Amino acid sequence: MHSAERETLILEALAPSGFVTYRELEARLAASPATIRRDLTRLEEAGLLQRVHGGAKLPPDADQNERQPSLSGTPFDLAITQNLAHKQAIGLAAARLCTPGEGIMVDGGTTTYQMCQHLAGMGLQVLTNSLHIVNALLPQTDTRVLIPSGTVFREQNIVLAPAGEESMPRFHAPKLFMGAAAVGPQGVMQHDIVLVAAERRFMDRAEKVILMVDSTKFTLSSGAIVCGLDEVDVLITDAGIPAAMAEQIRAKGVELIIA
Repeated sequence: MHSAERETLILEALAPSGFVTYRELEARLAASPATIRRDLTRLEEAGLLQRVHGGAKLPPDADQNERQPSLSGTPFDLAITQNLAHKQAIGLAAARLCTPGEGIMVDGGTTTYQMCQHLAGMGLQVLTNSLHIVNALLPQTDTRVLIPSGTVFREQNIVLAPAGEESMPRFHAPKLFMGAAAVGPQGVMQHDIVLVAAERRFMDRAEKVILMVDSTKFTLSSGAIVCGLDEVDVLITDAGIPAAMAEQIRAKGVELIIA
């Protein structure tokens, strides 16, 4: 199992009660105690958990964040104005990968949002956790829209459920379109562990993962890891992607599309 997958499972195990034991993690991860300790050390250094005797717990401020739901990162209304031309080109390139009549999943974000205007007339079923995307698709009478259950996070206008809680419709799709806060050699990253869990749920239901990020996302290097680059099938970005990063992405077997 890849380290990014183990880290996601550790965070999901923490969510229900805020504490998980080493014994539980050994059973859940099928990994050695030394491997689990290294995983916990990385997550603690990232501020995502706190190691304690016998296991790990959520950091002290996690309970407060749970009472007043909010996500780390730039609010949608501000992020939508950043690098807009690149995001629009990426959205068009992503829409061209869709096949009329199929079901797709679209994760919330300002880049994935740019797909919406190009989906009219294709007769798609779209599962999304973004209320912005829902509103953009509603005028398309031939587009069927599905959403999961959960809490609305107002800054991003996104619907998310706690890790470990089943909130998704029974839906399987050939393609998942998703964004990211950052992309680097270590993988695809998000600012918030709640987003990590939600995106892993989407990935579990998709045959192909299509990542949509503008080139500024390659200049950041920190965040909670969603997945390794080897779990991405297609990456759509703009011509500003660093050459070294493009080479690493292709070396992982990822199809790189420059919009």
